[in-house]
Amino acid sequence: MSFIGKRHHLLIVREAPPGLYLNDGSGGEILLPRRYIPKDYKIGDKIEVFVYMDSEDRPVATTETPYAMAGEFAHLKVVSINRQIGAFLDWGLAKDLLLPFREHIGEIRLGQKVMVYIYLDPKTSRLVASMRTKQHLKHPNNAYKEGAAVSFMVEESTALGYNVIVENKHHGLLFASTLSGPLTRGERLKGFVHQVRPDGKIDLRLEASGYQKVIPLTQLILQALQLQGGRLPFDDKSSPEQIRKAFSVSKNTFKLALSALYRDRKIAFDNGSTILTPEGELFLKTEWQPGKKA
Repeated sequence: MSFIGKRHHLLIVREAPPGLYLNDGSGGEILLPRRYIPKDYKIGDKIEVFVYMDSEDRPVATTETPYAMAGEFAHLKVVSINRQIGAFLDWGLAKDLLLPFREHIGEIRLGQKVMVYIYLDPKTSRLVASMRTKQHLKHPNNAYKEGAAVSFMVEESTALGYNVIVENKHHGLLFASTLSGPLTRGERLKGFVHQVRPDGKIDLRLEASGYQKVIPLTQLILQALQLQGGRLPFDDKSSPEQIRKAFSVSKNTFKLALSALYRDRKIAFDNGSTILTPEGELFLKTEWQPGKKA
């Protein structure tokens, strides 16, 4: 049943009044209800869909994209509560996700946001959520080296900083002393492995260590300038929050990158903005390629 709870590219085999029937790859068919049929399609085309179980325990497809899939963690809002079976969460699909009472931790309130793990219930073959997130995290063993780039989600704040979930698999920690501002529960970010402790926890940083973090950032700034017509609403006096939201780096690192570009005359500053200079435009046209040192 690993097919359920994931996105797949499936072949359209026929059309009927309920919708399109898709080949599930094993000789069976899955219905894509008519309300999800794209405007332009042909029998024999492949279409990307998410597959889950309907109320009658039949696999069904949708072109909607959930906030998270089976085997992933998410921070979801409680939209209704059934006193007999549990709470229902908004996960981006028309059919809400069940959080059974057995998977609750503490009292659940309408409108509350909860951190959950999404999995396939082996008894019902339906996707459900669990607030018991820690039991679904694994020891990283030797999966990461120092400096490795990773994606993670903020789980909760602690006295030291923030517990995070790394690559939907492992427990991580961001120390408050390394951050330029507060983070939000459920926020998804990219960062770097600082170390993996013997207990399996991964210490992270939002930025690469040393001056090497400045070089990729200069590339990002030039690319952003190119995409935005040569002007960005940031400079070395912008707030740390604005900078982190736009580039996921501290203000100090951003200033170092701007200084490097300014020194090479590729940028200038104008009334709170960073602008691309003629030298910068010439560099982009004649020399710059993605990944090349700026």
